[in-house]
Amino acid sequence: MIPLRYLQAYPATLQDKVRILIAQERLGEHLAQRYPGRHEVQSDKALYAYVASLKLQHLKNAPGIDKVLYDSKLDVVQRALGLHTAISRVQGRRLKAKKEIRVASLFKAAAPEFLQTIVVHELAHLKESDHDKAFYQLCTHMLPDYHQREFDLRVYLTWCELPPANDAAGKE
Repeated sequence: MIPLRYLQAYPATLQDKVRILIAQERLGEHLAQRYPGRHEVQSDKALYAYVASLKLQHLKNAPGIDKVLYDSKLDVVQRALGLHTAISRVQGRRLKAKKEIRVASLFKAAAPEFLQTIVVHELAHLKESDHDKAFYQLCTHMLPDYHQREFDLRVYLTWCELPPANDAAGKE
């Protein structure tokens, strides 16, 4: 049985459906049908503008974001697809906090829905620090189909880790 490390928390029936697609070498094809496009947000500057527009649309009263960038050092092995940080520095007599959002570089080549899911997740951390009920309510407020997209994103990560012989459809 193929271990599905990104899908371990999901019911066995869903995991079995993914395993069947992998065995039939159709997982990439399935994802390409559901998410056919690729986004245009390729630079850190464009990513900052994208995140800022989503923040303005959904979280007007949340703290500002000082920096947004793609980070090639974020590793899915450590389960970090995106990262939000608040760095506090002393400047003179004041303590300044800078908020940063980093998105794993692998999302440069992903469907726009996956990038949006990661960004919504990280933006939600501006208001809710823990992954609790309030956090996921905020995510679904910003993105009503958040839970389905998160599942599909985990399926995408599973597909990205498949050996080239298994399901090479659509891999770059």
